[in-house]
This record gives sequence, C-alpha cells and structure tokens, in this order.
Amino acid sequence: MKTFHPTTVLKRDVFSESHLGTLDGAPDEQVVHRSIAKTPLWSRPLAIVLMRREIRAMRTIGEMQNLPRLIDWDGKGLYRTWIGGTPLHLGRPSDPLWYRQAHHMLRELRRRGMTHNDLAKPQNWLIAADGRPGLIDFQLASVHRRRGAFFRWMAYEDFRHLLKQKRAFAPDLLTPTGRRILARRSLPSRIWMATGKRVYNFVTRRLFNWSDGEGTRDRIEREGKTIEAAFRALPDVSDVALTVFSLPARGVGLYAFVEGPAPAPARLKAVAVKHGVEYVQPVEAFPRRPDGRVREDILKLVAMNQVTELNDLVAREPQLRDVVRALSDGRLNFGDRRVIHQEALETN
Repeated sequence: MKTFHPTTVLKRDVFSESHLGTLDGAPDEQVVHRSIAKTPLWSRPLAIVLMRREIRAMRTIGEMQNLPRLIDWDGKGLYRTWIGGTPLHLGRPSDPLWYRQAHHMLRELRRRGMTHNDLAKPQNWLIAADGRPGLIDFQLASVHRRRGAFFRWMAYEDFRHLLKQKRAFAPDLLTPTGRRILARRSLPSRIWMATGKRVYNFVTRRLFNWSDGEGTRDRIEREGKTIEAAFRALPDVSDVALTVFSLPARGVGLYAFVEGPAPAPARLKAVAVKHGVEYVQPVEAFPRRPDGRVREDILKLVAMNQVTELNDLVAREPQLRDVVRALSDGRLNFGDRRVIHQEALETN
C-alpha cells in the first residue's frame, strides 16, 4: 500500500476517524482513509462490524458511477475513492431527471443484492460533479445472499426513503403513487418504529453520543445578544459571531467564533461555561464581504463540519483559500452533519 498523506479531518467519532488526503504518486487524486485504530476498546467490536459491512458493500458496488470504490484495506482502516459533490440538503435538486437517475441507481444496487439502509439522511445523497446522483456512507449497507422477503422489504425502504427526499426538496414531482407509498408504511417498518427504533435512538444518542437531528430551537435568537456582549467585553476581542451545530442527544449546540489578536483562553472558557456555549474558536480575522459584513455562510460550514462544501466554496472563490483553510484547520467540531427537518419526516 502506498503512503497516505492526510490533509483534512472529515469526521471523528467513537467508531472511526476519517481523513481526506492523497497517496504517493497520485497528488491530484483525493482519497478517503477511514481508520478504526484509535477507537475506544468498548466501541471497537461494533466499529469492526461497521467497517466490514462497508468493505463488503464497496466490493459489491464495483465500478458503479458516483459511488465510492474500495482501494485497499490494511486491517486498521480502509482507503476509498473520494466522491465530490453537493449534499442533497444543500443542493436541493428540482430536476425530475436527477430523481429518475437516483431511482435507477437503487434498482442497480437491488440487482446486485444490496441495500443501503441509511438513505433517510439527505447528507448520504450527493449531487455529483457531473450533475448525477451519488451515494456515500455504506457502514449500514447489507449484501444479501438470499433475495427473500427481508431483502425485498429493505430494498423497498431504500426506494421509500428516496421518495421522502423528493417530498422534502421537490414535492411537486411526487406522483399519486408516490404519495400513497409515503402515506402507508409497510408492516415491518411500523413494527421497527414502535420497537427497534426506540432502542436504536437510545443506543446511538445516549450511549454512543450520536444524533439524527439538529432540533429546531433557535438558541441564537433567544440568547445571542447576551452571549455576544459577554464575549465582546473581554480584552482583545474585536468581534463575535455565533452559529449552531448538531449536538448529539440534545438538539443544537452553540458555536462561537471570537475575532481578536490573542484572547485569553481561560477568559473565553469562563464566558462559554457561563452561557452554555459548547465551542469557542479564536480567529485572527473573520472572512468578510466587500461591505465589511462577516461571511456567516463560511462560519456555519466550519461549525457544522461541512468540509466538502468548504472545498467547493474555495474552488468558486479561490481568494478565500487561506482564510478558509485557517478556519477549517482550527475547527472544533468533527462530528457528523445532521439536518433539522429530517427526523420530523421520519414520523410521517
């Protein structure tokens, strides 16, 4: 295996740590390395299971367009191709062709005896660079040797979750048949929501510190002015910007960016603790528009760990490369990205 040179941390949790980088001899080809080497002992068994599922899924995928391809596996982590694109919840496609192509992609997976099993999350869907659909995150995917009732149900749920995405982002494209499917859950799905889903939520959110939704409470609207005033009262603080990010098991957290030459860490921490701010990131200078306004769109992407979108932004606005790189390198949230409204859709 060639030497991997990491450039960016994409995600870090109790099951793995993912880096974006390159391999020796291919500096222009981006690769993802997902490692379980540093996972805690208590989560290691499940981390191994999830990684094996992902490896098997990618071997089954083969060379399908806009799906990750397995490069290598060294016993402690896997290397796969990087699938560039815009996550569904940001791209919000309205072209019926995109949804037809996504449907054909799921049909091809089904033909190969495979189901994704995690398509309710729009961040697992991509609008790839060529405009076609892409899929990522195959840790929960399953490859079925027998195509019996259980396989057919899981494949049906994959298609149903695609319809949910269409309802969320292009509801005018839903057909009467699609509406009927969304209005009528299958019996296994109803049983899962009434029993297994509750256990899953308890384990992932409380025990493993995961979250499937950001919540909807606007803490900035309620508390923002008071918090900003407290930070601005500190020496060497010239400006403050607040945004929210997904906070496992508790909805949303507050992320503060504090601009200044060298604010005292102890004083920043004291204000954060007093006002319930989860992360405080010192910044030498905010990215600003020509009229002086802070680029809150960039700060939000940093706070929510939206590395892909930051890379896309730099490609569009290369003059921001240095400031965005500094913000990204200093970010404090390495968790997964979640979408505010998606969990509400799960109950429908």
